[in-house]
Amino acid sequence: HRNFIGKGLRCLLDVPNTEVYRNALHGSGRFCSHSSQPLGEKIPSLQISSVGQSPHHFPAWKNRIIRSFHTSPLLQAAPVPLFWIIVKPAQKLFAIILGRSIRNWWKALPPNKRELFKESARKNKWKILLGVSSLGVVFVMFYFTHLEETPITGRARLLVFGKEHFRELSQMEYDMWMEQFKDQMLPETDARYQVVERVVGHLSESNKDVPQVSALKWVIHVVDEPGVNAFVLPNGQVFVFTGLLEAVSDIHQLSFILGHEIAHAVLEHAAEKASLVHFLDFLSLIFLTMIWAICPRDSLAVVGQWIQSKLQEFMFDRPYSRTLEAEADKVGLQFAAKACVDVRASSVFWQQMELAETIQGQPKLPEWLSTHPSHENRAEHLDRLIPEALKIRESCNCPSLSGPDPRLIFRLNMKHLLESSKGREAPNSTKQDPSKPKLDFHQT
Repeated sequence: HRNFIGKGLRCLLDVPNTEVYRNALHGSGRFCSHSSQPLGEKIPSLQISSVGQSPHHFPAWKNRIIRSFHTSPLLQAAPVPLFWIIVKPAQKLFAIILGRSIRNWWKALPPNKRELFKESARKNKWKILLGVSSLGVVFVMFYFTHLEETPITGRARLLVFGKEHFRELSQMEYDMWMEQFKDQMLPETDARYQVVERVVGHLSESNKDVPQVSALKWVIHVVDEPGVNAFVLPNGQVFVFTGLLEAVSDIHQLSFILGHEIAHAVLEHAAEKASLVHFLDFLSLIFLTMIWAICPRDSLAVVGQWIQSKLQEFMFDRPYSRTLEAEADKVGLQFAAKACVDVRASSVFWQQMELAETIQGQPKLPEWLSTHPSHENRAEHLDRLIPEALKIRESCNCPSLSGPDPRLIFRLNMKHLLESSKGREAPNSTKQDPSKPKLDFHQT
């Protein structure tokens, strides 16, 4: 149950009880693996509501709403190779110095020599074009010779860095996180730690037929931190903040979120993202040199460099990050389905996050400004994937889902919320207060 409390309104949720973590896997479908350690029905600190409960009865939610949810750490999910950390700023500095030197050299040339140089360039334009084309062919060949297939999805992707080497370097970031949260780590005896441990163990056991899942040793770290956050490093180190445990409604939502994070590690998204950024940065050196060579003043060159970096960020980096998030949602949903989780609860979580921000009146940024899809689009994307996930769940001989669809319960509760809020308005009030959030939910 959840009561989202804010601005005098209460958002109320009901999630039906589904006994999914029983030892009921008698057979294995083509997607499935037997789970030797299924989760128990009673999980401390995460309660699942009873079946058939009336949507008009809502226990209070004592936890506060967190402003935002991150499905990856605030820093990058894995450190880039050490040579890139050193070389990357040196490359940009070299491009700036080279471009500025070309500009100063051109300015210092006498007018007659400039004309001679232009004439020579016109005479040898085909040679210059051939040289530029050859450079372009080298980049294209490099790109296509470093393409690999993504595990599970089979999507073609650029991978410059060695996967094993990148995984080893993630130990550096692990040490950094452990140093940062050394005083906030929950002990293994804590009930919240045991919840996360059992969920991750059940997910990994149920998906052990995936080589990338069975190859990693999943180590749990639960951080006593109010942020709604969870992430998994490429070497299998799982970090979960207690704020996430307070934000999810039930074990099904937690299982999907952790399946999403495990998918990031299994699909090697950290190495893929670092490879793309490194490749684009190397290409941008050419444009950076041209900007500093063509712009007549340093101030204009700085502005041009900033525009170039922002174009790269919003045209390539952020859309690519959103693509990786959508892929992790898809694979994470499959992982959850094979673990007999009620996958229908996945989209409800993002509807909850969307509603929480609406009630709090938080400004909504356009999706193209974010590295993650919007909560609304994420919920819609999951709704489209849920029928396929339910088929996978059925093929794994999971217990049938009992009770109503949690998405239906959510919509009914939101309808009740809207009716209740209207009933509290003044009888003579016919206009909506523009300061109050306007909630719009699809009819069932």
